[in-house]
Amino acid sequence: MDKPKIAVYKYSSCAGCQLQFINIESELTDLLGHIHISYFKEATSLEEDPPYDIGFIEGSVTCPHEEEKVKKAREDCKVVVALGACACEGCVNTLKNYHDLNDVVSRVYPHPEYIHTYEQAHGIDHFIKVDAYLHGCPVNRLELRELIVSVLIGKKPYLRPHAVCAECKINENECLIQTEKALCLGSVTRGGCNAVCTTNGRPCFGCRGPNEDANPEALVEIFKRDGHPLDEIKRRFLYFSGDTPVFRKGAEACV
Repeated sequence: MDKPKIAVYKYSSCAGCQLQFINIESELTDLLGHIHISYFKEATSLEEDPPYDIGFIEGSVTCPHEEEKVKKAREDCKVVVALGACACEGCVNTLKNYHDLNDVVSRVYPHPEYIHTYEQAHGIDHFIKVDAYLHGCPVNRLELRELIVSVLIGKKPYLRPHAVCAECKINENECLIQTEKALCLGSVTRGGCNAVCTTNGRPCFGCRGPNEDANPEALVEIFKRDGHPLDEIKRRFLYFSGDTPVFRKGAEACV
């Protein structure tokens, strides 16, 4: 049997999620015995023609060129996986969605007249059908490995639907909202990261997007009770996953 052909694409992103492929480290060699990397600019100069069995797409879509490329990738791949927060929710690239584009571009580029970009950035499912999502900034390499192995053996991967708060409890962390009145989004954010930020004393910023039963309006009321300014609460909800309907509800509740 031929090995499944894998393609890894990159659009507007930092490339951190692609590096998680390489960071599988010793297990990567075992995986390579069962898959064939056909297209992966970050790791190899090899570039084989499509079709591909699985396409992992990192990055949000921010310009016409990327929209064209992501639609071509959908045509070329049997299965498309959104790889990381930028591809899943748009991530920090969507911050421009809430500002005047001319102002944003002029702050960054010395010659903004050369920039051709959309007024808004979006995750890839705004443009194409996505078959599976790997959340996080960057993705959890263990979840990445689990998805690849699940595809190879023909089973449904276990992608965690619970909130980060559940993993805080497992790690016996104190709640940062209770102890420090922190702007922590753990109760409305999808788990799977092993609560890495909160375990190290930092509040959750919501990089994995909303969990399935998130209640952002209730969390906003807690933040208000603790005396946080409305503009700070709103920025927290828009920072990583502001392009999702759930986190937009949180931002819109800041009145």
